[in-house]
Amino acid sequence: MTTWKSNIRTVVPYTPGEQPKQKVIKLNTNENPYPPSPLVGKVISSIDLDSLRKYPDPTCDNLIEALAKYHSVDKSKVFVGVGSDDVLAMSFITFFNSKLPILFPDITYSFYDVWADLFRIPYEQKLLDDDFKINIDDYSKPCGGIIIPNPNAPTGVAEPVEFFEKIVAAHPECVVIIDEAYVDFGSNSCIGLTDKYDNVIIVRTYSKSRSMAGNRIGYAIGNPELIKYLSDCKFSFNSYTMDTITLAVGVASLEDDEYFKARIADVIKTREWTKGKLAELGFSFPDSKSNFIFAKHESKDATYIFEELKKKGIYVRHFSKPERIANYLRISIGTDEEMQQLIEALRDIL
Repeated sequence: MTTWKSNIRTVVPYTPGEQPKQKVIKLNTNENPYPPSPLVGKVISSIDLDSLRKYPDPTCDNLIEALAKYHSVDKSKVFVGVGSDDVLAMSFITFFNSKLPILFPDITYSFYDVWADLFRIPYEQKLLDDDFKINIDDYSKPCGGIIIPNPNAPTGVAEPVEFFEKIVAAHPECVVIIDEAYVDFGSNSCIGLTDKYDNVIIVRTYSKSRSMAGNRIGYAIGNPELIKYLSDCKFSFNSYTMDTITLAVGVASLEDDEYFKARIADVIKTREWTKGKLAELGFSFPDSKSNFIFAKHESKDATYIFEELKKKGIYVRHFSKPERIANYLRISIGTDEEMQQLIEALRDIL
């Protein structure tokens, strides 16, 4: 008889978007359709192979200093990790240790409840309204912490800084995490709140707007005490979380702001064009401030559209849970040519 299973920690894992091996139009994981800055390529090509036999800098000083300079904050306010997922997971471990539940929306990044279950953190999911907007009153009760993305995913809905300041100010008893993975695509950052409140932490990523999902760079900005606690947990888990090449290209990306802003403008322009074309085809969607559109067709089932697009070599994301979003598709913004092909394919399908 096996008895060891009683000591196993079991969870239902997060399911990432499909990564097809064949060449397709890939609009299912919110990757940037453009490559990173050419400066990133130059750094990669100039890496000294001998440097790879040594451990990377555990303090990540160069990257932290570059991020601090870019955001005009002191370096003591910056933490870096292996993508924002790493930063968020460390934040859950570090900040959410109350017996009270943490709060987050019912329709949001689906890793939040996975981490809460994994780390045995009690939580409550608050229903978005019919327009996929957050009811601020749902976040007024005492709690063990709050995490909300801005813009939210998969809806793309953004809220103003003043909205989040009300939540932060109302909860001095806990840490509020604002997940800004998509903030560069049209909404305003809450980084300024870290100067006014000691209980807020902002988490961001290079994976979306900086076209570097393959490098895995995420970071957090908060008051130095929060950052110290976060770093203590990191160093208790793994001292060398970021590799030498990734640290170098993370700095290089920040040095080419002109390229960065131009590619953001390209994505936003294509997103707005795509909104118009989707509306013409009978789709409705909340106003997205991200690099994707969360759309529902007036008469055709989402599963049918999803499967038919896949037959044509076009991958989008379909979420079957919760049930009230089962008829929506999340469509990442690709290049102009890719989105034109998507629209033509949808015309054929519909």
